[in-house]
Amino acid sequence: MTAWPRVSHPPQEVDDATLVEQSRRFPDRFAVLYDCYFPEIYRYVAGRLGTQVADDLAAETFLVAFRKRESFDSARGQVRAWLYGIATNLVAQHRRSETRRLQALQRTPVERVTDPGHEDLVAQRLAAAGVQGQLASALAALSEADRDVLILTALAGLGYEEIAQALDIPPGTVGSRLNRARRKLRGALGGVNPMHEDFGDADG
Repeated sequence: MTAWPRVSHPPQEVDDATLVEQSRRFPDRFAVLYDCYFPEIYRYVAGRLGTQVADDLAAETFLVAFRKRESFDSARGQVRAWLYGIATNLVAQHRRSETRRLQALQRTPVERVTDPGHEDLVAQRLAAAGVQGQLASALAALSEADRDVLILTALAGLGYEEIAQALDIPPGTVGSRLNRARRKLRGALGGVNPMHEDFGDADG
């Protein structure tokens, strides 16, 4: 994991966008954002790809953000959503591995999953209902675009506007992709919707 220089935290009124702006002249200011958001970006990446790669990819998210800090535009949205967008792009580069994980889950007994990501854990909770294989198949069958929206909602807890910023798409597109993904999951599970708690509505 990359070690950023430690700095004292700024006054509370200094927001994230201001920190990015300050870091353009004083690079060590970016360490405050790293300290604040690394844990949740790590959890998101770990949930998508497992813990073995999460540390490196979460750190890489901040390295990419640091290199691109000059281009960050606070008028387009929040720093948090910007970081999730970068993380999602890095996850996409590992999509083949993620797809293989889901395909393997269809053939692997629950007790043999040793490094679970979010999709694995969801499937484990549904195993008693006998729908693990169907769920894994449905998740693997989703388009990359639909799966990104679904997981940003379920795992990162982002709202429509934040997801729209992270993926650079209109909020209406977020809604349509999310509805389509949920519909496919329900169809794969025979109309049962045991995912309500995990894939609840964004924005509440």
